[in-house]
Amino acid sequence: MEKGTLVEFRHNSDRVLAVVQGTEGKKNLLLGVASGQVHSVHPRQITFALNSGSSFTASDIPGFWQAVQAKLDPESLAVAWELVQEDHHVLSLSEIAQLLFSDDSPISTYATYRLLSDDRTYFKPKGEGYEPRTPAQVKEILHQIAVTQQRQQEQAEFEAHVQQALAHPGQGYAWTAAERARLELLERLALQGAAAAIRSHDDLSNNLNASDRERASQLLEQMGFPATPQGAFDALIALGLWSRHENLALRLTGIPTQFPKEVEQYTQTLLEDPPPEDLPRRDLTHLHTYTIDDASTRDIDDALSIESWSDERVKLWIHIADPSRWVQWGDPLDVEARKRGTSVYLPEQVIPMFPPQLSTGPMSLVQGEVRPALSFGIVLGCNGQILASEICLSQIKVTYRLTYEDADEMLELGAEAQLTAIAQAAQWRYGWRMGQGAIQIGLPEQDIKVIDDIPYLRVIEDTPSRQMVAEMMVLTGEVAARFAHQNGIPVPYRLQPAPDLPPLEVLDVYPQGPVRSFAIMRCLSRAEVGTQPGRHTGLGLDAYCQVTSPIRRYADLVAHYQIKAFLRGDPLPLTEPDVQQLLLALEPGTGEAIQVERKSKRYWSIEYLRLRPGQIWRALVLGYLREHENLVLVMLDEIAFRVPVRLERQIPLGAWIELEVLQADPRADVIELRQVEE
Repeated sequence: MEKGTLVEFRHNSDRVLAVVQGTEGKKNLLLGVASGQVHSVHPRQITFALNSGSSFTASDIPGFWQAVQAKLDPESLAVAWELVQEDHHVLSLSEIAQLLFSDDSPISTYATYRLLSDDRTYFKPKGEGYEPRTPAQVKEILHQIAVTQQRQQEQAEFEAHVQQALAHPGQGYAWTAAERARLELLERLALQGAAAAIRSHDDLSNNLNASDRERASQLLEQMGFPATPQGAFDALIALGLWSRHENLALRLTGIPTQFPKEVEQYTQTLLEDPPPEDLPRRDLTHLHTYTIDDASTRDIDDALSIESWSDERVKLWIHIADPSRWVQWGDPLDVEARKRGTSVYLPEQVIPMFPPQLSTGPMSLVQGEVRPALSFGIVLGCNGQILASEICLSQIKVTYRLTYEDADEMLELGAEAQLTAIAQAAQWRYGWRMGQGAIQIGLPEQDIKVIDDIPYLRVIEDTPSRQMVAEMMVLTGEVAARFAHQNGIPVPYRLQPAPDLPPLEVLDVYPQGPVRSFAIMRCLSRAEVGTQPGRHTGLGLDAYCQVTSPIRRYADLVAHYQIKAFLRGDPLPLTEPDVQQLLLALEPGTGEAIQVERKSKRYWSIEYLRLRPGQIWRALVLGYLREHENLVLVMLDEIAFRVPVRLERQIPLGAWIELEVLQADPRADVIELRQVEE
């Protein structure tokens, strides 16, 4: 290469202009650069040589480069390409320089080379020249460039939004759909860790593949959090997307907490234009009617009346809300309720089966409002036997909306003769069921409510009003089952096989009360659901069908669909195989709901203990789980929380002991207690 030739070479990945000043050794060239330095360069490092016949010196380089820079407009290549795209022949560097700048001077030639060497869109090298790409190729490349630029812009905006959310926690941020998709990687990583901690979740749908795991790790590192499930959990809290008490058991199930827009829209349409009543209802608004629920209950689905009573018999009316007045088999509300299967009652929230606008509004038996109902008229003898029964579509008007505490007070004072008569009928009924072999479990239950991340616990006592309502609901279930069976109506029946109970002399060893109830409960078979009636041992009934919670349980709603169709004289919406198939489809969802409710109660019970360090808890020893290890199940008296404890020595069942909390971590599902020796 001649002395004075202008060349470009690579130096530490930079493109450097230089002038050939001589040779060194057999191959290397000595190249002078603008700073005055001289580099010994192998010819392979030279990327361009300006063969123009002109001779340059190193001092010419700054001016030359300045002139070249003035010509480096990438858009000019698009113009040149437009002129030659149809020719499909290879162009020399000089020809393209003529197209771009109308000359092929050294400055124009090198500027053309620089533009082409950076171009990935319009021209591609071919031999000693350059070939224009086809219009289809250019279109695709431009599309990919636009996509890449869009992604880069979105990434920059996302990173800015993340920093903004981290800097202002608690203010909330309206994430875009694309941003939410990125943040879902963190949610999936956090849930992947939670699945192992909860120890009972086999669904791998939340697991991240290697690529997604890497993307989640990169995002966490950018945010300054460890690339671990716990780091992902902490990041989601910091971003305001999750709370520190996020219900991961709920998130793992995928139970929807919101209703789809189409269901919300359908609901609004129904409210604005209610469906017409399609048959007459019996007017029972003259009856003195009570609803009895917890104070927090908003979807009220049962009410009680009494038409006549004496010492020998009573005529009861048990009214059940009729949501099928608003929802029809196969409509959007029905399909959504079928997917859910049940309402889910968690300490921190209620996830209803129907939109609240309906479930707590026109579906609910609201005091003072005329409401449609499915009413069960039952004549009961003083021995608790059903003497006569009828089922009708009705309209009722609730007279009193009572809490259990209100009803207990009224019963104690004898303030309402009709309420007292209903309670007396419930006692007759209870006595009859016990005579039929019903099994009574007397273990107290918890009621947990969470307000502003603070759990409030109370023990639900089996008071006269609760016993009364429970008996009336069981009575309704028996009447519904008898009616369906006698009339060949396929409905979901609940059954419970006979348990293998210990002999009476063995049971007598257990102290009366919770200890004996726990021993019996451990022997009970799991309740089953089928399309043919069968013995429900726990209730002491030969046939039983749940119909009293159609707003909350889809299987109850199915029974309503079937019974209502029969009362109207219409074809039944479901055959027996249809009901069987439906029950199989409902089972996984309802099972998940039960598990989430149980785990959520346990979580908040442990949190309740964690918030009370140093407190001593009085506990009842219910039973031995592993006697050789002194592992017992105890019930904390104040909150009815049942928890395993390993004791230092054996203690008789039914004994009261005192415990202190050594460790309570609801997120890790860890609770460790130690007996306080007297």
